[in-house]
Amino acid sequence: MNPAPFIDPHEPLDWLGPLSEDPLQLVTSDGAWRRGALVADGGALAAALLAWGAAPGTILLAPLPAPDLARLFFACARAGIALFPLDPATSPQRRAALLALAGPRGRLLEALPSAAAIAAATDPLPAVPVAAQPALVIATSGSEGEPKGVVLTHANLAAAADASAERLPLSPGDTWLDCLPLHHIGGVSILARCARSGATARVLDRFTVEAVAAALAAGDITHLSLVPAMLDRLLEAGVPPGPLRYVLVGGAALSAPLFRRAMAAGWPLCVSYGLSECAAQVATWIHPPPDAWQEGRVGAPLAGCRVELDRQGRLRLAGPQVMWGYLNPDLEPGRGLTDGALVSGDLARLEADGSLTLLGRADDMLVSGGVNVHPAEVEAVLLACPGVRDAAVTALPDTVWGDRLLALVVGDSAAMDDAGLHRWCAERLPSPRRPRLIQRVATLPRNPMGKLQRPALRQLAQQLAQDGLLAPGEAP
Repeated sequence: MNPAPFIDPHEPLDWLGPLSEDPLQLVTSDGAWRRGALVADGGALAAALLAWGAAPGTILLAPLPAPDLARLFFACARAGIALFPLDPATSPQRRAALLALAGPRGRLLEALPSAAAIAAATDPLPAVPVAAQPALVIATSGSEGEPKGVVLTHANLAAAADASAERLPLSPGDTWLDCLPLHHIGGVSILARCARSGATARVLDRFTVEAVAAALAAGDITHLSLVPAMLDRLLEAGVPPGPLRYVLVGGAALSAPLFRRAMAAGWPLCVSYGLSECAAQVATWIHPPPDAWQEGRVGAPLAGCRVELDRQGRLRLAGPQVMWGYLNPDLEPGRGLTDGALVSGDLARLEADGSLTLLGRADDMLVSGGVNVHPAEVEAVLLACPGVRDAAVTALPDTVWGDRLLALVVGDSAAMDDAGLHRWCAERLPSPRRPRLIQRVATLPRNPMGKLQRPALRQLAQQLAQDGLLAPGEAP
């Protein structure tokens, strides 16, 4: 298909409209559907949802497993219902809070309609929704506070899918292995891309090294999305990339050592940056040359995505894939936008060639000795050190430094002890950017997409200080 990032918001948008072929469209642990069969399944399930009590315009909270969410994506689109997928492990308290955020349009679906209910639902379906109608709500990770609900329209999703297909060619006969959670934008966006392009979405119940390895060994997977932690586990297990043409890596910062390991093993990496508020991908560097890529580089913005920097260096994003707004009980559009644009918390630099380099988050900024310090910059130095498997940088308040930098390190102390780590940092970082304290930990707090949980890091640092565990090994 010809990518068209600008979708007429007034036109009906049918995700499973006719193609010249009837390709295999969706594969889950519950079955496989060609495109025509998925149209029928989506229509029948849509009718059952309406008979159950949902209506066009309903916001349907669904804490369901991946196979159910994949079918619901198409059924809700056909019924004019906005799908709000949730992790099945979401607590009752959080479910209630998100349901309240949805207001009177919110409904909670805790199981798919039964086969009997689907067969009994015979009322005609409403007209296909227009492109401007809300289609999807995604809860943000909440890594920096209380989560929000990102509302995306059919037009947002279609524009993002088309722009992605222009950067990463996708067509009938291709198969995208979807091992990301479908309650995150990275997972559900694969369904939209494959529907627009006629490619097959093969959805795993969850990520495991064994499941991904088996899928790749089957020989038909052409596209794969991973977060860096998943890529690391696949490399550790020695899983070969097989027939893959594109491996989209995003969701968290990619370190240089992990990039080099993957490239040496033959993985066709595509380094990406995206966020829920822009329906996933914003920028992607396809197969960057190893000698040209540096940490933070994520390539040029996708077609239709307009990128600027404000005076603080934060990304300002505009274009057809930018969200409708944040969910609110009154369903008032534009919440979280300024003149239709999103000012993100991500700090970046625009390179001369038009590509983006990410520098960190504005709300992560630390001030050490009067110098602004991005934790990601220090973490990149630590991750390049032999024996360090994972690292995070946070701080404790200090009367001299302002923020006294603390490095939390996962790794083998036999390969590099704390004194060696301090020397490593001293040789590569100016004094204000060096960790004054280093603490070994077994794991770091990360969300399911691999992002560091900065508030949890600060709480851990405070607890370690209270327990008196941080005095030894302080840098001079």
